[in-house]
Amino acid sequence: MKNKLLLLLLVLVNNVTAQDTIISLWPKGKIPNHIESQEKELHEQNEILRISKVQVPTIEVYLPSKRDATGEAVLIFPGGGYGILAYDWEGTDIAKFFNSKGIAGIVVKYRLPSDVSQKDKKYVPLIDAQRAIRLVRSNAEQFNLKSNKIGIIGFSAGGHLASTLGTHFNEKVYKAVDDIDNESARPDFMALGYPVISFGELTHQGSKRNLIGKNASIHIVDYFSNEKQVTEQTPPTFLLHATDDTVVPVENSLLFYKAVKEKGVSATMHIYPKGGHGFGLGLHDEHLKDWSDLLIDWMVSLR
Repeated sequence: MKNKLLLLLLVLVNNVTAQDTIISLWPKGKIPNHIESQEKELHEQNEILRISKVQVPTIEVYLPSKRDATGEAVLIFPGGGYGILAYDWEGTDIAKFFNSKGIAGIVVKYRLPSDVSQKDKKYVPLIDAQRAIRLVRSNAEQFNLKSNKIGIIGFSAGGHLASTLGTHFNEKVYKAVDDIDNESARPDFMALGYPVISFGELTHQGSKRNLIGKNASIHIVDYFSNEKQVTEQTPPTFLLHATDDTVVPVENSLLFYKAVKEKGVSATMHIYPKGGHGFGLGLHDEHLKDWSDLLIDWMVSLR
């Protein structure tokens, strides 16, 4: 009996230390572009934790020990076609990897486009993304971070959101609600894993439809085709994709690489011959499993 109690205590302690804290992005009652409704957030756990219909966006903060900390942080945007969030596969698992390297991993549970609980759904993920990086910057001292070493990573549709933040960080897409909104929303670096980039012919139709609808104007299509929105201020970029990706064509990454190169933005790109779509850390694939170490090497080169 004593052994069972000890084991339970150890499990509880490990859970507490692994997950540092969850913080709401917005003060209560001040979520921009939000409509009170009967829509409820859903969590479905099978092989992957899928979260949909997000109502209260948050950041989940995983911090390394102070002794190991580099002072860097990466905000993580899970994918899921703007319909769900693959919250552990492309979120908390990634955060724990960063922790093992002394880097803070911060998972963003951002709102997904909704015609029920939002006034203008197409801007809502970007609104939450801007707020998330501002919130982290405002807590840099508390989290033992360097405010100029805060980057982002996104996968699939989360890669689209990350690249949207990396190209639209200066745009005012919501009214400030407090002093946190005075912080810069520009990421210091950006990593994009098998990202949706373009809303043109090469797009992932589900992500495009969920975000901007079926009959969006050419202006809106171009606005969210992020290869067309790159400037000299776009952050240094790391791109990762597989050639045989049949969900999000590899040309999405190629287009973005070409765009940042033309603007003189530092970039690196790793294209694998096989891997398909949505491989996460790729730990069970001999060819893919080292991509995360390549990312860390690239981050070191930016220091």
